[in-house]
Amino acid sequence: MAWSTPHRLWAVTRTLAAGSLAVAVLTWAYPPHPAPLRLSIGTGGAGGVYHVYGAGLAEVTGARQDTEITALTTAASVENNLLVADGSLDAAFTLADVAALAVSGEEPFDRPLPVSAVARLYDNHAHVVVRADSPYEKVSDLAGGTVSVGAMGSGTEMMADRLLDLSGLEEVPASEGPGANPAGVVRLQLSIGNSALALENERIDAFFWSGGLPTQAVGDLAERVPIRLLDLADHVPDLVDAYGEYFSELPVPAGTYEGVPAVRTIGVPSLLVVNTRMSEGRAEEFTRLLFESQADLVDIHPVALHLHPRSAIATLPVPLHPGAADYYRSVKYAYDEPAADPGPP
Repeated sequence: MAWSTPHRLWAVTRTLAAGSLAVAVLTWAYPPHPAPLRLSIGTGGAGGVYHVYGAGLAEVTGARQDTEITALTTAASVENNLLVADGSLDAAFTLADVAALAVSGEEPFDRPLPVSAVARLYDNHAHVVVRADSPYEKVSDLAGGTVSVGAMGSGTEMMADRLLDLSGLEEVPASEGPGANPAGVVRLQLSIGNSALALENERIDAFFWSGGLPTQAVGDLAERVPIRLLDLADHVPDLVDAYGEYFSELPVPAGTYEGVPAVRTIGVPSLLVVNTRMSEGRAEEFTRLLFESQADLVDIHPVALHLHPRSAIATLPVPLHPGAADYYRSVKYAYDEPAADPGPP
């Protein structure tokens, strides 16, 4: 029997309704997968801990189909904050004192940058590395020599410049050569890898470095050439007075590097930062991924042992991203007092 038009319309409507109900049930039972988490992370120079940490995070999350982390080599802290702020990077490692300057818009930054933190990771240790048979015992002894202050745009460079200034050492143009000014130093901007090679080849008298313990490039150098670290603890009070409460006295234990005696040095927290415009959901997912990856990251570098929700929220004056705060609330730490960093592993 042929159906009338009203009958056909009713049949079509009933079929569409049943299909919509089936789709709704299936969607409820099997919710759609969230969009993959794709992030670019600025690290630092090869041979440094930021580089190892970032590459490690990309490696350990590589098997996850919902995640794609790309670790990019950079000059580290200063450059990383600029690249996060302009959207060239999604996230980056930085020293806390550098990130604080980025947020406030103080030199070396010319305006406040839209940067917020997802975690405090661990404390960097300042290094001034010299050959073991050199006469240098303190930074001021380097007067008349040649030093590497780290890569241009790095937190190491900022720390080196501050220590040279506190020690009364002026910059001597490289064209004048070492010894041209007995009260100054020739200042070269070399990456951590190139700094180690330059000291090994006696092209420089010392190099500055700020990184976690142990730093691979320094460890590899110690296996090839006898080296020492200068004790820097006496500079901590002056740094605090001049630049803020980011600095602490920390040890570099004997045995951290082959044949290198224990010294006291300057500690500065390391942060993982993102742009303030990152969505809360994405920042929360990134923070969760960081903590879920911790056990595997410890196998790559022991500094990952320091990652803990209580200490991770201690990022002020760099604001904690609201999405990261959501993660810490979910694990009950957002409103707890930050715990002290456990110290070197």
